Amino acid sequence: MEITNVNEYQAIAKEKLPKMVYDYYASGAEDQWTLQENQYAFSKILFRPRILIDVSRIDMTTTVLGFKISMPIMVAPTAMQKMAHPEGEYATARASSAAGTIMTLSSWATSSVEEVASTGPGIRFFQLYVYKDRNVVAQLVRRAERAGFKAIALTVDTPRLGRREADIKNRFTLPPFLTLKNFEGLNLGKMDKSDESGLASYVAGQIDRTLSWKDVKWLQTITSLPILVKGVLTAEDARLSIQAGAAGIIVSNHGARQLDYVPATIMALEEVVKAAQGRVPVFLDGGVRRGTDVFKALALGASGIFIGRPVVFSLAAEGEAGVRKVLQMLREEFELTMALSGCRSLKEITRDHIVTEWDVPRIRPAPRL
Repeated sequence: MEITNVNEYQAIAKEKLPKMVYDYYASGAEDQWTLQENQYAFSKILFRPRILIDVSRIDMTTTVLGFKISMPIMVAPTAMQKMAHPEGEYATARASSAAGTIMTLSSWATSSVEEVASTGPGIRFFQLYVYKDRNVVAQLVRRAERAGFKAIALTVDTPRLGRREADIKNRFTLPPFLTLKNFEGLNLGKMDKSDESGLASYVAGQIDRTLSWKDVKWLQTITSLPILVKGVLTAEDARLSIQAGAAGIIVSNHGARQLDYVPATIMALEEVVKAAQGRVPVFLDGGVRRGTDVFKALALGASGIFIGRPVVFSLAAEGEAGVRKVLQMLREEFELTMALSGCRSLKEITRDHIVTEWDVPRIRPAPRL
């Protein structure tokens, strides 16, 4: 069967992966309301396309923190990718590089920063969890710098792990043949079996609940890399991020895996963009499955988007080729959306190209008589 869109990879991944692994990637927190909403909320935004514009040439290129990329579609950090496919993060790194875009490597990757760097050239960011032991953090940041990573994406929404009931039921733990490679030499690379979620126990033991704005400033004293604050959902925290010296903001609800009943990221985006006032770029993470979603995010002021689950599902289904295909399909869909909306470059995508349910209270179809 030919795969024609990103969503189709999820069913293939579900068939291929052990239940514990698939559930870990696919599930959200508690009732999973936000998980569904992250995707559904895009349907509350409709297009206002402009016609009779010469769209024979479309330019999707952009720059992120000064780095030129082929399109505003980047790879979000997703943990433990070797559970999906033996090549794990190696495959994702190669596919991202081939697509001319940025890959963000998770702190909890099953391949180290050095191993990912060894796959060849590419623009890569490093996602950071702050451990109780600050020496571990400093060491990790230095290693990422040395390995040529270009920015730190600091995850700020995880002082504790969200209640992911699928992981509790499955007693999720990292398979014994894998380790959290970045922590292997620090005796923090393994996850103990637990009566609930092994990851929740690991987080409770290792991740620093005291993390605060002063730590964002502390991070800038140990690295010259730009810091993206990942996990912002409000105008207040957008302003505080900028005050604390963030180089950019990632609007994210952690793939709906932390606090349930927070808004979909696409719903929170405009509030954050308005608060940032153009001082730093704002990116969207969560729920993107179509090129139309990418366009909607940019129309609401995002400088780019990150995809997470589509990467791990396509990786599980087809390895590196799957990830390449997901990035290519999203690129082609986005290009088509731009053409059909009358936009030839990213700067031509404006708020006037969309109408949202919150602009006009009733954009639902009229009931059939």
